[in-house]
Amino acid sequence: MMEPQPKRRYTIPAEATIEVIGGKWKTLILCHLSYGPKRTNELKKAMPDITQKMLTQQLRELEEDGVIFRTVYNQVPPKVVYEMTEIGESLKSILDQMCEWGEKFIQGKFHDFTKTTDPTMI
Repeated sequence: MMEPQPKRRYTIPAEATIEVIGGKWKTLILCHLSYGPKRTNELKKAMPDITQKMLTQQLRELEEDGVIFRTVYNQVPPKVVYEMTEIGESLKSILDQMCEWGEKFIQGKFHDFTKTTDPTMI
């Protein structure tokens, strides 16, 4: 497998990260794959609001970026399994932190941070 190359120049490294895992679905796909390989239908069941077309597109983009790889088994009916590459595995700590932050947000633990301390905002 070829080493994935950046698609363009970035002004800050976070841009590259957001380009690869940004959007509504890629991060969710990666969260599900962080628990192990999944078939397309398993991912679809885990994310019922995603269309099949969008799921396929997002999986292809993640594969092109070298974050996941696809294994096609030569059987009837066809079996396709997606799993994280080494590059994808390196995102696990980021995904874990995003989940922790989301849990705190859902539980309303950020209410104290909504008060501004910026003197220009007074």
